[in-house]
Amino acid sequence: TSTKTYQPQTTQLTKKETMASTKLQFNTFDAFEDAGDGVGPSASEKVHVRVQQRSGRKCITTVAGLADDLDIKRICKAFKRNFSCNGAVQKDEESGEVIQLSGDQRTNVKAFLVDQEICHGDSVVLHG
Repeated sequence: TSTKTYQPQTTQLTKKETMASTKLQFNTFDAFEDAGDGVGPSASEKVHVRVQQRSGRKCITTVAGLADDLDIKRICKAFKRNFSCNGAVQKDEESGEVIQLSGDQRTNVKAFLVDQEICHGDSVVLHG
């Protein structure tokens, strides 16, 4: 009665084959793809929607970065009508005209801009 132990056969890869297989793995992944060379909008084309805390529970939603060819006052009027809130258009040196809305309207603003095809969904950035 002889007992044999089972030993699986392993294949030995040469050093050259190992380097080739690792090289293939690194070629499929580009770590710098999102560095600005992609097809997405650049930082200057993004619409930034922020919320700023005022006093207590009160807050203000600001919308900055809308294109210059848009009628900002008309968009602010539509925001006020659809969201039942107060709003104003303020001039800013850095970002041009900024819409201020009372209350936290971040998700409403993004949904409105995408539904009305004013901006693409990936160009609207929600902060806060």
